[in-house]
Amino acid sequence: MQDSFLFSGFGGQGVMFAGQLLAYAGMDAGYHVTWIPSYGPEMRGGTAHCFVILSDQAIGSPVLPRPAVALVFNQPSYEKYAGQVAPGGLLVFNSSLITADQSPSVPTLAIPATATAHGLGDARLMNMVMLSALLTVRPVLPVSALEAALAAHLPAHRRSLLAANVQALAAGAALAREAWLSPA
Repeated sequence: MQDSFLFSGFGGQGVMFAGQLLAYAGMDAGYHVTWIPSYGPEMRGGTAHCFVILSDQAIGSPVLPRPAVALVFNQPSYEKYAGQVAPGGLLVFNSSLITADQSPSVPTLAIPATATAHGLGDARLMNMVMLSALLTVRPVLPVSALEAALAAHLPAHRRSLLAANVQALAAGAALAREAWLSPA
């Protein structure tokens, strides 16, 4: 098994943390992992993306010409990456901020992540909503692995956000089940 993921959005949306958390969860589950971050000119407000690979075998290259899964958090990322997902892949996007004006050739999952995070009381939770939605429809790891990775790897200065992040994971999973199983 090998799965590749692209996370992309504006700096400050939690793109890097979401990718890093998936990498930690994969590592904690015994997978080989790569996490490659890339920032735009500004750290907060500029473009940011990262690539994550999870594999049960050694990873030959961390370069992802066409990721199997893309999580896009904003409109510019959608426009750039919607057409680059590998055949048979999945595109998960934040429908609170993105107008899907393209017809990607892969299945899509539209999640109102920003609106959901606001409803939970903190816009910063949007990344956890997106990440759990992804793992709900493409269960490379169980969502519970993300909860365990949060508990194990959340920095000390963010420990007060653990319960809110777990709540956001549950909300994203529920949204994904509803969106994925509902007729279009």
